[in-house]
Amino acid sequence: MAAADSWVVLGRVAGLWGVRGGLKIWSDTQPRAAICRYRPLFLGRDGQWREVVPVLGREQGKGIVMQFDGVEDRDAAAALIGCEIAIRREQLPAPAPGEYYWTDLVGLRVETLDGIELGHVDHLFETGSNDVIVVRGERERLIPFLRGSVIQDIDLEAGRMRVDWDPDF
Repeated sequence: MAAADSWVVLGRVAGLWGVRGGLKIWSDTQPRAAICRYRPLFLGRDGQWREVVPVLGREQGKGIVMQFDGVEDRDAAAALIGCEIAIRREQLPAPAPGEYYWTDLVGLRVETLDGIELGHVDHLFETGSNDVIVVRGERERLIPFLRGSVIQDIDLEAGRMRVDWDPDF
């Protein structure tokens, strides 16, 4: 078993699709169908991971459907609802210079340009116009992920993100 930080969660099993073990998948990848390209995939719950072999993976309407080898009926598929879908960190290609995987930003210390610590990046989410960083400290802050105007510097080695942000906001 690899260390917890060596896993990158790409999505989760959201529901059933059909009667032959198919699953509806919530994908956090961009584009969402990219989750179907990774081999191997791992299903996990409570930090316990097992390797699965996808035999089907494609877009279906506005979502993703997948089927895994050995999951051949609706009952077996139902047992997987809620499982996270992950890969090992080394399966990801290296990001281009100036680009970051969201998973790398989680946990970074966030401070203003004046050195006032706001907290740590808890998670990120998409909106229609821009991505948002959820920073948890003495209170929760939602900060737009706008490189150059709000996000001034990201230093993964130092574990720090500097933002142009009013600490009272």
